[in-house]
This record gives sequence, C-alpha cells and structure tokens, in this order.
Amino acid sequence: MSAYDDLMAFQRETEALGQVAGRLGWDQETVMPRGAAPQRAEEMAALTGVIHNRRTDPRIGTWLETAEASDEVEAAQLREIRRGFERTSRVPAELAAEIAKVTSTAQGIWAEARAADDFGAFSPTLDRVLELRREEAAALADGGDLYDALLEDYEPGTSATEIEALFNALRPRLVDLRARVLASGTQVEKLTGDFPEDGQLKISEQLARAFGYDMSCGRIDRAVHPFSSGSGLDVRITTRTSLGDPFNCFYSTIHEVGHAAYEQGISTDFLLTPLGRGVSMGVHESQSRIYENQLGRGRAFTGYLFGRMKDVFGDFGVADEDAFYQVVNRVAPGMIRTEADEIHYNLHVMLRFDLERALISGDLLVKDLPGAWNDRFEADFGVKVDKMSDGCLQDVHWSVGLFGYFPTYTLGNVYAGCLNQALRAAVPDLDAHLARGDTAPATGWLRENLQQYGGTYLPSDIIERASGRALSVEPLLTYLEAKFAEIYSL
Repeated sequence: MSAYDDLMAFQRETEALGQVAGRLGWDQETVMPRGAAPQRAEEMAALTGVIHNRRTDPRIGTWLETAEASDEVEAAQLREIRRGFERTSRVPAELAAEIAKVTSTAQGIWAEARAADDFGAFSPTLDRVLELRREEAAALADGGDLYDALLEDYEPGTSATEIEALFNALRPRLVDLRARVLASGTQVEKLTGDFPEDGQLKISEQLARAFGYDMSCGRIDRAVHPFSSGSGLDVRITTRTSLGDPFNCFYSTIHEVGHAAYEQGISTDFLLTPLGRGVSMGVHESQSRIYENQLGRGRAFTGYLFGRMKDVFGDFGVADEDAFYQVVNRVAPGMIRTEADEIHYNLHVMLRFDLERALISGDLLVKDLPGAWNDRFEADFGVKVDKMSDGCLQDVHWSVGLFGYFPTYTLGNVYAGCLNQALRAAVPDLDAHLARGDTAPATGWLRENLQQYGGTYLPSDIIERASGRALSVEPLLTYLEAKFAEIYSL
C-alpha cells in the first residue's frame, strides 16, 4: 500500500469514531435520561481524547510528507487531512478532553436554566466554557486573532473582518426594508388556534419526505433546539412542536432537512473520509435556508402546505392560499431567532456575532451579557426582552462552546441568495412543480451542483461553481426586497 492508502485507511477509522461521538451527542439531546448527564460527560471526554490522539498521531505527518495525489479528489483529501492535523496538533489532548467534558455537562445546565429563566444558574458554567474556548483559540491562533482562530472551524478561509464587511453591506438595506414594511399600514394576520401535536408531526414527516429526506437512512425526533446530526448513511434530524405555532415545527423540519439532504447528497465515494461531510457551516446553512425560505416559504409551495394543513386540521381560520402565503411570511420583530421572519433573521445573527466577538476578546464579561444583549436587542428591534429564555439563554450554541458559529447563519443566507438566482434560471418552471409539492427539480439541481461534492471544494469556490458568479449580497437583498414589496404593497 502507498502512503496515501495507509493514511486514508487510518483516517477512515478516525472518521468512524467521530460519527460515534456525534451519535452520543444526538442521544444526549433526544432520549438520554437526565440523570445520565455526569456519566455522559465522562464518556464524551474519553472518546474525544481517543479521537484527538488519533488526529495528532505522528504517523499522519509522516504519511503527509510522502503521500502523492493522483487526481483532484485525492488532493482535496490530503488538503483537509493536513489542515485538521495541523490545527488539532496545536491543542493539548487534556484541553480537548476537558472542553468535551465541560460542554457536555453545560448543555444540560443551560437547558435547565433556560426553562427556569435563570441566567445566574448558567453564568458560572458559561464562564468556564468561555475560558476553555479562549485557551483553545490562543493555541490555534499562534499570536493571531482569537475569534478568527475559532471561526476557522466553521467557515475555513474567512475572517471576522471579512464577515463584518459583508454584514455592513447587508444591514442598511435590511433596516430600510424592515422600516418600510412596518410603516406600510398593511396588516397581515397572525395564525391563531390550537394545532394538536400529532397533526403537526404527521405533516412534519410529509414535509421531510417531500423535500427528499431519505427516512431509510434517517429519523425525526424532538429536541429543545432542532438540529441535524450525522453524515453518510445515518443522518438524523429533530424538530419541536408548539400547540399554537405549527410553523415552528414545519419550518424547523424543512430547515433541518436541508442540512440532512446535504449530507445524504454527498457522493458515497467519500463515505467516512474528510470529504464525506459538508465543507463549512455557511455552505451547510445555504442548503437549510434555501429549502426553508426560497422554496418552502415561496408562494408556490405554501399553496401546497395550505392544502396539507386543511387536510389535517380542517378549517383553521385562513381564507385561501394567497392569505396563507402572507401569514407564513408575516414580518414582526419577534424575540426568537429560529422563529424570525426573513428580514429580521439576519439582524438576530448580527447581534450575536458582535456579542460573541466581544466575549472572546474580553471586552464583554459573562456577568454583563444579559444587559448587553437586552440593550442591543431593544435598539435593533424596538422591543424590550421580557425574560431570559427570550434573550441570551434562547440558543444552545454558547453552552456547547460554538463560538464563531453564529455568523455562518447569515453567510448561509447570502450563499442561498446566489444559489436561488442560479436555480431559477436553470429551472424556469420550478414553481409549477413546487405547487404540487414536488421539490425534486430544485433538490436535484442542488445535489448535482453542490451537495455531491461534500468537502472537495472550499466554501467560496463551491458557491461560485454552483451559482456561476462571485459571492455577493445583491441576490439575497433583491429577492427579499421583491418578495416583501409585493406582500406589503410597498
């Protein structure tokens, strides 16, 4: 066997162990008994230590020195292995295990603090998570910017400065569009009533299948915070229900199916290799957002969803498909990011991006986070935060140490705007299919042009290849302005 073959055989076992670790995380958020949390933390720490040792095995460096790529795919495999080896080698094994242990425990502490609206119960734990992640960032940064070092885990090849510039290009037109919508005088009704959980879950599964989720290699469960987990032949999603808000369930499901479809769409040639997963969280988010918004919240598909809801719930108080389209896309300055409309969503992300950069730099202390959050939220949204679960306790990300993750949500929206523009040009009769609940022309195009490649190309490269244009905020802003100008008669 060649050095390349030896390296890939070793890597395959490491990737398999990584999948096992991910399955433990899925279990913890879905069916694990609450009392098992301390033991699970030990299990996660032990497994993380094993994986860390494999990822820093000196033989990897030796193999990389002599391995030769025979084609573009093998070159990409070596690129990703080298990147992972160099980054992981900078982080002491003891630190990696401690982060796994603390964040595993922190997740349960956050969930209980969120349920009790008690930031004080979570604050010491968040302090410890932040301390560990800053220590890790210092090891990775090698004298550079700490936040950029963490961001590299989620969006390779970009920086906080570049993201800030992109956000600055988005923000003025988003704020202007929001102001015009809220001042338009057009009143869009809010969905009201009770929608039984069994009916929501029935439609949720129908939607997952409609968007191409392969249930033979996946499953849908419930969690406090919806997520997708796994890759290859085992990709699982979760959703949540709310008696008075079925859209929370339906669009969480479609969103997570977007993530899952990306993983299921990757070529099986890449199974259990570094290329066998999404290339970045921004590109991942582009799939979940285009599934959820440009496809799932478009006029054509909402007509299909209206019919499914009438089948399950009967007359639920919305007159027709046109009124339903408006209800689905109602603009309101709500407090919860995952429930936000398309205009406000990116403002939520920008708030979190600024706050977490300040936390990592030390300019903002954990004890001052609620006040900073509430002040910024009121300034941006014109609404006072009424409770911690609607404020800085609403997201799971910081409890599990995902600093640097939040900006990828808006990057994903920008990517989705570029992809949607290209998709519509390639499939001009798409809406006729979506009106029948047939997403195959769209999901097939995404699979062919982006999903199948997994991690073969860098984030900006795969978006440019798929969309046929350089990255720009213009397609997203043009889409949003046209859509909401129609709905609100601007």
